[in-house]
Amino acid sequence: MTFQFDGEEVSFRPGQSVQGALVAHGVLATRTTRLAGAPRGMFCGIGVCFDCLAKVDGEPDQRTCMTPAEDGMVVCAQEGTGRDDLAI
Repeated sequence: MTFQFDGEEVSFRPGQSVQGALVAHGVLATRTTRLAGAPRGMFCGIGVCFDCLAKVDGEPDQRTCMTPAEDGMVVCAQEGTGRDDLAI
């Protein structure tokens, strides 16, 4: 079973989180900060912090440590708030 992360195929085991599969694949950053563009990835691993946010199937701000990996899903690294399409 696999999902896509930024166009790259990532394999996972049943029951594994997106973040768990990404770390096993060697991906450490899933987003960048809003102002500085600094990379962020898994910190707590239990859904308390928000460092592992990414876009999952087009939805921004998904905590990848809490999101079960599913075959065929599309995950993209998130830049800033992940809502650059909104006019704020």
